[in-house]
Amino acid sequence: MEKYTIGFAFCGSFCTYAKAMAALETVAGQYSTVIPIFSQVSQETDSRFGRGAEHLAKAEALCGRRALTTIAQVEPIGPKKLLDALVIAPCTGNTLAKLAHGIADGPVTMAAKSHLRNGRPLLLAVSTNDGLGAAAENIGRLLARKHIYFVPFGQDDPEAKPTSLVADFGRLPEALWAALAGRQVQPLLVGQ
Repeated sequence: MEKYTIGFAFCGSFCTYAKAMAALETVAGQYSTVIPIFSQVSQETDSRFGRGAEHLAKAEALCGRRALTTIAQVEPIGPKKLLDALVIAPCTGNTLAKLAHGIADGPVTMAAKSHLRNGRPLLLAVSTNDGLGAAAENIGRLLARKHIYFVPFGQDDPEAKPTSLVADFGRLPEALWAALAGRQVQPLLVGQ
């Protein structure tokens, strides 16, 4: 087991939660400490993909610890250097926009801002219906920033949703290991 402390943050895009939870389970089995973090939307929203409280409870069970769910709880991540890496999976178009423009108005975006001040890796697993639309500019901005890495991603349904992008969650553990080594796993763009 690798002696790293990993933050694993959930945003919306509930359709990817099964894959994100599978990735979390793998990460929790590989690293000594994994801390779940939930946005307000992810902890409070019940959808056809499950109840917010159930997702929160599952992540806590996989990690063996309580999730961080408020700005006050995540703010010390930077000053106390609590994480070796932070994963945001899924990372929605809304979260991409906030990260690209320095907005830290919730637990996940504040965790990212606080964490990045230490020059440590932030790994994003994109899941957005407008990845090749409005969110494309924000993905481009974040690709150009130091210490920000991406799980390889591609179009999940080019015919029905031509602007939609989704990370290959199966490659998240590999992408995390690469980010901890300071490199972007390749290829970044993949077929689904």
